[in-house]
Amino acid sequence: MPRTKGNRIIPAAPIGRILQSAGEKRASADAIETLANILEEKAKEIGKMALEMSKHAGRKTIHEDDIKLAIKKV
Repeated sequence: MPRTKGNRIIPAAPIGRILQSAGEKRASADAIETLANILEEKAKEIGKMALEMSKHAGRKTIHEDDIKLAIKKV
């Protein structure tokens, strides 16, 4: 089920600011919602991969290097 405004983790305002910083002056609510959903899903994939890496290293804590390596693998 796709995330909607009510159950999204990342609020719309920061997504709008990200688009503005990329040079966009206006973005529709649908565009912001779509980008938020995609970013959340990618963040979950990265988080799961980083968790696997930390467990493989015998740690319970995810470190910066786990995130960086996970980004390269996802």
